[in-house]
Amino acid sequence: MIERAALAALAIFSLAACSGPTPSGGSAQDKFAGLDGEISAWREDILKARADCAAAPKDKACRAFEVACKGEREIAAGESGVDAKVVSAMTFEAWDPARSEYHPASAFAEFVKTGQGWTRQDTPPVNLSTCASL
Repeated sequence: MIERAALAALAIFSLAACSGPTPSGGSAQDKFAGLDGEISAWREDILKARADCAAAPKDKACRAFEVACKGEREIAAGESGVDAKVVSAMTFEAWDPARSEYHPASAFAEFVKTGQGWTRQDTPPVNLSTCASL
């Protein structure tokens, strides 16, 4: 039984090594290098800028942040200088003072990487599982 589990784990790791790049922090050669840091900064910006996070009492701050998905977007022909585009969705719990309880919340952003680094802008909601446009 243990041998089967070990073989299954080895097979999974072998497949993972063969798969293409994913939108992550990655290495310096990776077109997604630095993205994880940008997503962490986005989380901090959500805490400071969103009314339901920034206005909450300190002991009721937004919590349980989770990146729901990251999805690479196609670079259009006219977007010269763009190295990568990724859409991401983040879910979290925000405090609702009227009901005195937390409620589910989400935020959506598009990250664009150029030679100058990553930029971020809000984007319309996407499917939380696949990051596909709705």
